[in-house]
Amino acid sequence: MEMIRRASHAGSWYTDNPRKLAEELDGWLRASGLAKSPDVRGVIAPHAGYSYSGRAAAYAFGNIDPSSISRVFLLGPSHHYYTPKCALSRATVYKTPVGDLQIDLEVVEELKATGKFELMDLDVDEAEHSMEMHLPYLAKVFDGYPVKIIPILVGALNAENEAMYGRMLAKYVDDPNNFFSVSSDFCHWGSRFNYVHYDKKFGAIHKSIEALDRMGMDIIETGDPDAFKRYLLEFDNTICGRHPISVFLHMLRNCSTKIKINFLRYEQSSQCKTMRDSSVSYASAAAQVDA
Repeated sequence: MEMIRRASHAGSWYTDNPRKLAEELDGWLRASGLAKSPDVRGVIAPHAGYSYSGRAAAYAFGNIDPSSISRVFLLGPSHHYYTPKCALSRATVYKTPVGDLQIDLEVVEELKATGKFELMDLDVDEAEHSMEMHLPYLAKVFDGYPVKIIPILVGALNAENEAMYGRMLAKYVDDPNNFFSVSSDFCHWGSRFNYVHYDKKFGAIHKSIEALDRMGMDIIETGDPDAFKRYLLEFDNTICGRHPISVFLHMLRNCSTKIKINFLRYEQSSQCKTMRDSSVSYASAAAQVDA
């Protein structure tokens, strides 16, 4: 039986006008100037409203060569629903204004059979924006190609479970037909986020935020999930996709294919100059086969 997940954030977080949305996505993808590469096997991309992060996200999705990919694993953090595990969707189709994406029910069943995943209700699925904000880009990039998706809501995992899910999913990385879309914004800075870390040696507040984010990005590029965990423990940077990123790093550590993450774009929603200001950072990366 078909179960549809509506594009619940269309019309608010991004336009629900199909023609306008397609034009926006095309424009951002072109402006990124990136060449499609079959070596790109995954991305880390932001998930804010497109007026904030749409342009930055193009620097992740612009690299994708859709011709050899048949499956996209989508890993997004949970903003509203608490679970100490990962959750799979009950839906069979994810709608977007620029085309619908079918769920790979076979892989979902395979993951369900491990007993390590819970199932999220449709209302939890539709309330969460972290994966939805990747969907229009994926629908656009894979337009005309037979691709299926496996959405995985990554809960508030402890270090052991991050490693466990990473080991479990690693085998999928070794299949070159699989692709991984990891959803995360970076530093949420300001009193409204209860995070005002400021190192004056960098000058303006926004420079301090950038230095902190780039430290985290550099560690992610090393592929070391333990170093990333230590960084988060030390600075508590409010990277909302910390758990999906950690699972992805464990996947890359445990697979046979050598894959390297490179960040291609960094932006901030605004430049914080006083302690009353606030901002969210957006970083886009490509995970590429390392020859």
